[in-house]
Amino acid sequence: MTRTEKFLRNSASTALLQLITMLSGFIIPRVMLDIYGSEINGLISSITQFINYFMLVEAGLSAAVVYSLYKPLAEKDYIKISSIVTAAKNFYNKSGYIFVGLTICLAIIYPFFVITNELSLIEIGVLVLVLGVSGALEFFTLAKYRAILTADQKVYIISLASIIYVIVNTSIIVVLSYLNINIVLVRAIALLSVFLRSYLLYFFVKKHYIYLNYNEIPDNKALDKRWDAFYSQILGVFHTGVPIVLATIFTDLKMVSVYVIFNLVLTGVNALLSIFMSGISSSFGDLIVRKEQERFQKAYIDFEGLYYLLIAGVYAVTFVMIMPFVNIYTQGITDTNYNLPWIGFLMVLNGLIFNIKTPQGMLIIAAGLYKEIKWRVTLQGLIMLFLGIILGYIYGLEGIIIASIISNLYRDIDVIFFVPKYITNLPKRITINKIFTLFMIIIIICMPVLYMNIKIDNMIMWFKVIFCMILYTVCIISLYLMIFEKTILKDIIIRLKNMRRRK
Repeated sequence: MTRTEKFLRNSASTALLQLITMLSGFIIPRVMLDIYGSEINGLISSITQFINYFMLVEAGLSAAVVYSLYKPLAEKDYIKISSIVTAAKNFYNKSGYIFVGLTICLAIIYPFFVITNELSLIEIGVLVLVLGVSGALEFFTLAKYRAILTADQKVYIISLASIIYVIVNTSIIVVLSYLNINIVLVRAIALLSVFLRSYLLYFFVKKHYIYLNYNEIPDNKALDKRWDAFYSQILGVFHTGVPIVLATIFTDLKMVSVYVIFNLVLTGVNALLSIFMSGISSSFGDLIVRKEQERFQKAYIDFEGLYYLLIAGVYAVTFVMIMPFVNIYTQGITDTNYNLPWIGFLMVLNGLIFNIKTPQGMLIIAAGLYKEIKWRVTLQGLIMLFLGIILGYIYGLEGIIIASIISNLYRDIDVIFFVPKYITNLPKRITINKIFTLFMIIIIICMPVLYMNIKIDNMIMWFKVIFCMILYTVCIISLYLMIFEKTILKDIIIRLKNMRRRK
């Protein structure tokens, strides 16, 4: 199977997963708001963010395992693969025990730092433990399977198992919520779906990687990059998660809920974009390991150009459609105000600036250059933290989002200079020109539509408008491709024809 075929298979399965995850992400919060209210929705989001921070005890390990598996998988060195996976398993188990300990500490301390009349202190503590169980299973079961499947460009297997998990999990939460069952019990029963996903991945790996021997002498040296990746990943998760933590400190649980609802849209957008990133890092990692520089550069130029056109179209539509969606989504919710256009604009702008660096970030992971970017991501984290505290204290949620925008902007500028120098050896102006084009396309798409001031007051109308917006956006971008990017368009057609010919 060629890289293009693997990419398409991974992308198709990831697309389905992201679509289902996105639908679930819209359904569950609305159910939480309807049945339990904004405070419970904000509480669950706040606890989840702290749990995500505890997941950092594993940070860097997955990336290091995937990177170290590229070469032995390419060379079919089964002993080496087994020794790396064994070492990873040992690390994951140790990390799992630390995670469990941190979760128990949070369950004891957290209830005393939140103000809510919806749940008792004991119920909040038990809810923390329940939400933490899912993370614990990641360490003890899922993680080692996910690493080898990702490195072997079989992301579609992970996607299919996750699709089943999301459907079962969402169904349990929705049905039990409308039966007015206590939220703690609802989340506890929903854990059944996590066990199901773990078993499915275990079954596949056991059947298709017969040569894996978990008793092989662990190759701990192969995971040396773990600590560099660990540091980088810690700062990455810190940066994306700190807005909820700062909002919990400087605002209240209802404003946390406001952030979460707006972030639903951006999470959905990122889910769509991640479809096109599925398996890409592994493909470029394979090219780097094989030292196929000319093919690598050509593939990256094409990918970067297409990705920037993609995010131009996606974010142009998002700028126009986010507020109508939020207003319709929160109709009937009166315990707090969700009609905040300035928040919507800032959230979308932050998402756009965050995604500009995605192609370069993918190459840094593929090349394993974690150590080289340590001080750079540290500075990004410090910008987010200090500006977030200052602006959050003064301006509340708006200030926190602005701090995130500034820190992402710094990182965009940084990777534009770093990646050409250390990885691609391509001129920086290529990327700069593409980013300039990205913003021009967004302005061209958005301005006429915003000037029309279309009234959207129900979901049917919203779907009609977004369908027209997507068609309009596709026409603008296709026109740009045909006029200014004929080479990229030609390369795409050639790749698809070659894939069809092989079949």
